[in-house]
Amino acid sequence: MLPRSAILILLLITSAVRAQMMGFGGPSPLEVSATPSATQVVPGAQDLVIAVVLDHNPGFHVYPNVPVLPEALEGFPATPTQIEVETPEWLSAGRIQWPDEHEVSVNFTGSPVSLRVYEGKAIAFVPIRVASDAPIGSYELPIRVSYQACDATMCFPPTTDELTVTLEVVEAVGDVAASDSDTFGSFDPSVFADESAWGEGAIVVAETPGVSNERKFLGFITLPPIDSPAGIGAIALAAAFGGFVLNLTPCVLPVIPIKIMTITQHAGEHKGRALKLGMSMAIGVVVFWFGIGVPVAFVGGFVDPSIIFGIWWVTGLIGVIIAAMGLGIMGWFSINLPQKVYMVNPKADSVSGSFMFGVMTAVLGLPCFGFVAGALLAGAATMEPWQVMIIFTALGVGMAFPYLVLTLNPGWLSAIPKTGPASELVKQVMGLLMLAAAAYFLGTSFLAIASGQGWALPWWGKSIHWWVVGLLALAAGGWLLIRTISITKRALNLIAFSVLALILAGGGIGAAANQTSHSYHNFWVSYDPDSFDEALESGRVVVLDFTAEWCLNCKTLEATVLSRNPVKPLLLSSDVVPMQADLTAMSAPGWAKLKELKQTGIPLLAVFEPENPDPIWLSNAYSGSQVVDAITRAQSQ
Repeated sequence: MLPRSAILILLLITSAVRAQMMGFGGPSPLEVSATPSATQVVPGAQDLVIAVVLDHNPGFHVYPNVPVLPEALEGFPATPTQIEVETPEWLSAGRIQWPDEHEVSVNFTGSPVSLRVYEGKAIAFVPIRVASDAPIGSYELPIRVSYQACDATMCFPPTTDELTVTLEVVEAVGDVAASDSDTFGSFDPSVFADESAWGEGAIVVAETPGVSNERKFLGFITLPPIDSPAGIGAIALAAAFGGFVLNLTPCVLPVIPIKIMTITQHAGEHKGRALKLGMSMAIGVVVFWFGIGVPVAFVGGFVDPSIIFGIWWVTGLIGVIIAAMGLGIMGWFSINLPQKVYMVNPKADSVSGSFMFGVMTAVLGLPCFGFVAGALLAGAATMEPWQVMIIFTALGVGMAFPYLVLTLNPGWLSAIPKTGPASELVKQVMGLLMLAAAAYFLGTSFLAIASGQGWALPWWGKSIHWWVVGLLALAAGGWLLIRTISITKRALNLIAFSVLALILAGGGIGAAANQTSHSYHNFWVSYDPDSFDEALESGRVVVLDFTAEWCLNCKTLEATVLSRNPVKPLLLSSDVVPMQADLTAMSAPGWAKLKELKQTGIPLLAVFEPENPDPIWLSNAYSGSQVVDAITRAQSQ
């Protein structure tokens, strides 16, 4: 039987994939809404109740506010249902009256157990007091409802719905309509007389709304904004890991012992000299990758990098090269640098010699660089120069780190795999991942051709290459899992590589499912100059999104900001036209508009008010609240 930790990881990944797939075929677990008992209140003279309704579809439920798990599910994720209200100083929120819990039978682990949950039409009541000094006027109260939906066999990733309740503070209330008895009939008004239900701790209140720029990985792991300190750290860490992995490729791994032993022999018994020479070699590795990053980072100063990836044969050629590298690593043929490169062997008995020793070591990794190049080439075209330099520098640090450690501890060389099943498995998994990267670029190239020729592809035709990518990632993860079980019996190795295998498989299929859902539910109007002008002349707001199939940043922003609350409802309102300028092909009409706006590179979002061809707001990186503010300003003109 699988250990609990393995079942937990499998549950998380399969839940994320299923949640993505629900977007184009399955039922929604529940609908969340908020209704006030009155829309007009008098300062100091009226109490208010907000009913938060969780209307579950049959077969679905959410965890209660205080989940109590049976022994069989201890350690499993159970996100409590929570309600957060942003209140001004003159409003106070009391203790929430939560709905009754029901007992259901679930079968998450293969054995049925009973679990207490909210299901059906569950209503939570938030009591509100209005202070006597409440200012007259109309106000909006933002409400966030967090929950985790489940059915009898599986739980979906935690979700947060953004709601808004409008409240008008008036001097006197006229005829007041009775509250809906179906909604408010079960509310207990005694809470207003119970002073213990008020004050700090009665309800989680967010008094100062923050600007959120969250990213989601696999639908439920929150990633920090790319321009925050945490985001920069995440980028550097991922790049350093990629550099470390380069040492495990067949281009570099065989020469690691030779390089280390050469330095330690020159250093003799002097630890200080070994450290000095090892540092010099590590710096040589870092400097090489820093130098590679400079032209990539600053190419935007001489040519618009977006244009490069708008040329179909460029993306196609990148895909072919990466595919060739992948097949070469898997043993179909050999990929070697010119023999003169291998003949260069600087002496490592001096600081300058060790430095060049490191440079040449980094050069040896170039034939296998396609393992990380696939992500870098597409991302670098839309990143700031400092972000690109951080990536390449961290890549060098990750590659150099093992040399410095092994120089000080040469005895650890015995732990480095030389040949055998583990070495072959590394080659095979890397080869499959490089083929996945190649499929992405080749699919992008095909879409650029289709766009240039004016072919009307069906929704599934725009995402089929993502399924090739996902299936290759699934194959890589599956093969890694199968071969790990047969190669090693060590528990730590089995757990670590099984987790990695599940992440590869789940991540690939999850990405494919997400892209397919996006294509199926696409609500954007294709940009052309005539349609753009007609929309503005008709008195509607135009939100113009510049994107492309090769622009991973664009895809991320669209998935995490534009296709989610609170932005999506505004984009679908009757007085807004969501328009998309697809720059996948060089012949796309959006290139001229991009030039007209004096912009280079994407992603780019521009908001236009009615009858005004000049944007009132545009940005290359944005949060949901920023987009909402821009659209609201345009609507008010």
